[in-house]
Amino acid sequence: MKRVTLDFFVGLFILIGIICVAFLSLRVAGVTTFNGKTSGTYTLNANFSNIGSLKVDAPVKVSGFIVGRVTNISLNGKTYQAQVTMDINNNYKFSTDSSAQILTTGLLGEQYIGLQSGADTEYIPNGGTITITSSAMVLEELIGKFMTNMSTK
Repeated sequence: MKRVTLDFFVGLFILIGIICVAFLSLRVAGVTTFNGKTSGTYTLNANFSNIGSLKVDAPVKVSGFIVGRVTNISLNGKTYQAQVTMDINNNYKFSTDSSAQILTTGLLGEQYIGLQSGADTEYIPNGGTITITSSAMVLEELIGKFMTNMSTK
């Protein structure tokens, strides 16, 4: 009888350990819900002429704090610009004159979207578009410009 009780508690301990590891794995991966959309968010869009290596699920930051995630990147067939869709936490509202930039963590790190709020009193509604954008700086283009400037001198 003692052996069965011991086996039960060992199994229960292992089950709790597996659940804890699964929970921590999902938290580190940034998964907060299982339906694909983070709860308590609203959607913003922004158009960029060059997104560099921006990826879906990249962070959206304000002053270094993560306020959302990139949920979709698509090419607009009419303007041939990249349309980036972001889910932003409901705790943060951005005015209609806010701007978005594609920035890089470090010299060759991951890319993210940096938002800067403006001074307007009206906020961008759910599904609205940030109109003031700055595209990614591509290292290869900068090196190419530097090399052509050096060759003309």
